[in-house]
Amino acid sequence: MAEKQVAVSASDKPIHVTDAEFDKVVKEKPYVIVDFWAEWCAPCRAIAPIVEELAKKYAGKVTFVKLNTDENPEVPQRYMVMGIPTLLFFKDGKLVDQVVGAMPRAPFEERVKKHMS
Repeated sequence: MAEKQVAVSASDKPIHVTDAEFDKVVKEKPYVIVDFWAEWCAPCRAIAPIVEELAKKYAGKVTFVKLNTDENPEVPQRYMVMGIPTLLFFKDGKLVDQVVGAMPRAPFEERVKKHMS
């Protein structure tokens, strides 16, 4: 069975990853924001359009990644994600920030920009 390839090119849309693909993406990209979410989570659905917009706006500078916690329990356990949505910010493979819960667009975008330099 052929292994599914992860698209790790500059993307203007969030990339959906699995537990197996997570480390590769976080290590290969200089700045990654991971959105931990699930289908049933209303606050996750509320921030999804913001994540989509920011992925488009910062394409080439920030890689937005979505990880479904119901289908991929390993990575959320490793990072002690207790509630969703949780957003983890990785710079050069290291965790530099996190946001737990839904956040309005403006303060979320400020957090995104804070780690860009």
